[in-house]
Amino acid sequence: MEKGFMMQKAIDAHFHIWRQKDQPWLIGPMVPRIFGPYEPIRRDYPIEEFLADQRNSDVEKAIYVQTNWAKEDFEKEVAFLQKTAEETGWPHAIVGYADMTVDDVRPQIDRLKKYPLLRGVRMQLHWHEAPAFRFAASADQVIDPKVRANVARLKDYGLSFDLQLFPAQMKDGLTLVGENPDTNFILTHAGMLTGMEPETTQAWKAGLRTLSAAPNFYAKLSGLGTFIHRNDPALIAYIVDNAIDILGSDQLMFGSNFPIEKLWTSHAELIKVHREAVAKHGAAAEADIFWNTAEKVYKPA
Repeated sequence: MEKGFMMQKAIDAHFHIWRQKDQPWLIGPMVPRIFGPYEPIRRDYPIEEFLADQRNSDVEKAIYVQTNWAKEDFEKEVAFLQKTAEETGWPHAIVGYADMTVDDVRPQIDRLKKYPLLRGVRMQLHWHEAPAFRFAASADQVIDPKVRANVARLKDYGLSFDLQLFPAQMKDGLTLVGENPDTNFILTHAGMLTGMEPETTQAWKAGLRTLSAAPNFYAKLSGLGTFIHRNDPALIAYIVDNAIDILGSDQLMFGSNFPIEKLWTSHAELIKVHREAVAKHGAAAEADIFWNTAEKVYKPA
């Protein structure tokens, strides 16, 4: 590092902590997940460990994203994170869970809104032809009438929606995003590019172009090692270059997806590779991706 070089400060816009006892998927037998086997993280991952992990990353704020507690414990999750923040100063914003398939999600949101750090909601809606990559009940759950009605209610609470989709679902995703212009939508893991085969990359870029039509649409450069199980500079550069070209840096934000990415890399190495990929695009892009976009969208405390 050159003398006098100032590192761009960062917001980590996508991280998790947990107690194993609260996570059904961490207690029983391993289940298929998009990130593969996860035995090393079938344990507690407390805020103290996250802070130690990101100590050398110049991260000043972080956004917690829900981790699939039992559905009925949706409020307990946000309460746990609010208490953690009051005790440690981290996280600076919370994306909680609410079941968007119920008849009316408002009673759930009413319970969550009393926690000052709540900024948004995520319910994972991704579906893939490969069974190991599936989470949602169906490919078109993103435009299920109940989901659409409940997402439309978020604007009354000033909450965002973290949108997790595969490229084949992004046309339906645009329907959801487009009919809710007053709600910010944040695409998780940059749209989940599963491989580098030409038809796969073309579908991914086409999906991003579809969603780029919406001014209330953003994307996270997070979880980019999900499908290859490593911190790959070439892949990250490819995703960064194309995401900036299609969406613009002012629609993008960095997220570590820790501790999932801890399965194959360190936080410092992860953000280093992202910084190198973004640096080619100039200081304004660095400021957008590592700070400005997350600051604007999530308004961390």
